[in-house]
Amino acid sequence: MRVHQYVYFALASTRMPAAEITTRLGIEPDEVTTRGSRRAEPPRPAAHRWRVVCREPGRTVDEQLRRVVDRLDEHADRIGELVTELRTLDDWPSVSTLQVVRIFDHPDGEEEEVPPPIGGLTKLAGQHQLLGWHVDARTVDFLRATRAELDVDEYAGGRVEDRG
Repeated sequence: MRVHQYVYFALASTRMPAAEITTRLGIEPDEVTTRGSRRAEPPRPAAHRWRVVCREPGRTVDEQLRRVVDRLDEHADRIGELVTELRTLDDWPSVSTLQVVRIFDHPDGEEEEVPPPIGGLTKLAGQHQLLGWHVDARTVDFLRATRAELDVDEYAGGRVEDRG
């Protein structure tokens, strides 16, 4: 089985463009989308999005979460204040999200590592090194401070287009 996974933190707004979010936070995003850039009516994407992303291959979800939180943790309170403002300004339901995306049997995913036997013990197939993960207390504190939701999407097979 091949596993492709990545993690991102996103702010979304139907009214505040990503460029203004960048200015307000003083943090450069890795990716942005502009509301209605693909279709005006109904607008697609439906919201502006500002993202900090970790797509580093070979990293577990825990490690990818840690990379994103490391980049943003010192700004968590300021992000949380902006999220509170966006929720009063906006009619968008998910303003702040820490997203985990995993796609199983993705053609660009990482193969399971099956090392040679060691001391007569053999690792059985089906124990992919990227399976399993947890959310540590620091990440929970970050979610609380940024008023973010944790959203986990897992897909089976093929390529999956990003929702946002």
